[in-house]
Amino acid sequence: MTTIHQPLVGVSACVKDIETHRYQAAGDKYVTAVAFGADSQPVIMPALGDHYDVEMMVERFDGFLITGSPSNVEPHHYQGSASREGTLHDPERDATTLPLIRAAVAAGVPLLAICRGIQEFNVAFGGTLHQNVHELPGRLDHRAPKDQPADVMYAPAHDVALVPGSIVAGLAGSTELMVNSLHSQAIDELGPGLIVEATAPDGTIEAARVADAPGFALSIQWHPEYKFQDTAFGRALFAAFGEACHDHMTARTRGRRPDRVA
Repeated sequence: MTTIHQPLVGVSACVKDIETHRYQAAGDKYVTAVAFGADSQPVIMPALGDHYDVEMMVERFDGFLITGSPSNVEPHHYQGSASREGTLHDPERDATTLPLIRAAVAAGVPLLAICRGIQEFNVAFGGTLHQNVHELPGRLDHRAPKDQPADVMYAPAHDVALVPGSIVAGLAGSTELMVNSLHSQAIDELGPGLIVEATAPDGTIEAARVADAPGFALSIQWHPEYKFQDTAFGRALFAAFGEACHDHMTARTRGRRPDRVA
């Protein structure tokens, strides 16, 4: 049920060229999941890089959702090899999300990172990435089928093993879960201080968290936000994220006097 006072949750945007104009865009499925799954007020954050005062942002927001995107994190952020020609990048987004992730986690502001988000999450903490995980020996093809309806693209693709006692296992009520898969980039070396929460059958890391984070700090490789209300895990994940955001809002506003009426 919608409350009168809702947490403010920043939702990361991407820079997109649409016809002859540039747009700052965030997928409706992320905004909807924050609004209705987390019972919070989504605020789309343009990708403006160092224009932001990151410390001010973490003081004003009650949570952050780092979204998925077709673009890849630029490899110079993790000392990777140059991308192949034609690889889609979003340097403005990288310059926005990487420092924001570090600052939010350090400040205890709840953070949930999805798909590209888990890759940014890992790089922000010193980890590295595979740019084309499907080309590695023994790995699955984690990419979605092209030119298909959304329900086909986001259909369950493979199972993941959830680490017993992990956050995701607690939310799922199980140590196994069937998930969708829509990515070519994936975690290579896990960043220092991060803990694996879930893996695919081929060993690909599917979820990770910050070991000693003072607040909710979780990253997911698949897309639980897609029709989140139709899956038990999607509902549980966004409810838990929303609860953390509500708790942060309460702590942030505690003791603040109401504005005087002139």
